[in-house]
Amino acid sequence: MNPLIRVIPAFLVRSFASPYVAGDSLAKAVDVVQKLRRERHLWSTLDLLAEDIRTDQQAQQNVDAYLQMVDAAAALPVDVRPTLSLKPSSYTTKPMQHGGDAAGSREAMFAIAERAKQKGVALSIDMESRHWTDFTLATFRAMHERGMDHVGIVLQTRMNRTERDLDALPKGCRVRLVIGIYREPAEVALTDKPAMKERMLTFAETLLKRGHYVEFATHDDAYVRRFLEQVAKAGIGKDRFEIQMLYGVPRERFLADLLRQGIKARLYVPFALGWDMAIQYLRRRLDEYPAMVWLVTKNLFSRR
Repeated sequence: MNPLIRVIPAFLVRSFASPYVAGDSLAKAVDVVQKLRRERHLWSTLDLLAEDIRTDQQAQQNVDAYLQMVDAAAALPVDVRPTLSLKPSSYTTKPMQHGGDAAGSREAMFAIAERAKQKGVALSIDMESRHWTDFTLATFRAMHERGMDHVGIVLQTRMNRTERDLDALPKGCRVRLVIGIYREPAEVALTDKPAMKERMLTFAETLLKRGHYVEFATHDDAYVRRFLEQVAKAGIGKDRFEIQMLYGVPRERFLADLLRQGIKARLYVPFALGWDMAIQYLRRRLDEYPAMVWLVTKNLFSRR
């Protein structure tokens, strides 16, 4: 992470990056979901920001929060209902990146997935750093072996292993393709963003040919257009894919244009149960979008 971002005071991080977060309660997040659907005709994926879990109590609170999220999503009409994004690290005090075994995480995700299946709510298991990849994919496959085909997976095109991981996916599953926001060493991942995006096109083509549903997630308009040209040339129906972007990133006109073409578009909508839990996520967003770092820097100097 950019060293400057690490030293920005938390209140400034919140001030400048809070447009990326849909509030500090589930009720506020649900309001955003409904507003996006009603006013902009966009679908949503809800994600609870809950990182750096230190206690079993925190882990259980996250499980309970997700069960409440399932119930809240199920209470909405089907034509508004969001999907939910799960991060395996949210349910354990023994994270993989610190040499832990993720104790409790798989059981927690199965409990959430069971409730979601009963309620008719779709889930996606998010992909974190390389330390989590095997665990995450194994959990995903185990869910599908138990008939949980309402669960999708996220794959990061920066990772060199991803091409092989495509071969081990359950038949006809839902896959969200992203370049990934976790910085990985060059021996296991690409470091060039254009190359990561080229892989998105290649992997999307492979997935669609194999009968998967593709969630093409990028803010790069040019690559979205290339993807749409690719699917049109292949005769892929619009019911086989969607375009996804982050809540708060200014792409209103481009998204509206997609909708006019009859293309499904969805925003990834994070929220927190308190702003302290959102700060790490917000710092990553700042790191990913250098223009925002410039805004923060200008603000620091203008206040002197």
